Amino acid sequence: MTEITDEFMRQTISRTKNYCVVILKAGPNRNKAGAEKIIWEHGKRNFALRAEGLLPIVCPVSDGSNISGVGIFNANFDEAKSIMDEDPGVKEGVFVYEIHACRSFPGDCLPE
Repeated sequence: MTEITDEFMRQTISRTKNYCVVILKAGPNRNKAGAEKIIWEHGKRNFALRAEGLLPIVCPVSDGSNISGVGIFNANFDEAKSIMDEDPGVKEGVFVYEIHACRSFPGDCLPE
């Protein structure tokens, strides 16, 4: 494992930025008729948010649990909440969500 010095860690932490993690969960209307169409619209909206740089990390969860997805917003808490409150899946009760303020390293990405 790579050795990390205290100085390197201090320098790297000083460059972190505020983000928000959203945990998307199945809502009360997840299995109602028409939910798949709403989920498709939710997905299209996520693609647009991703293209705009507001939702650079989108991770649908497909393990059969109550968690539907995880996303990292390049936005503060209030902005992320406003975006999520307008999500078609949230508005229709197909999804509910939690938001958590966090910090991370700008430029990090998922490996190919």
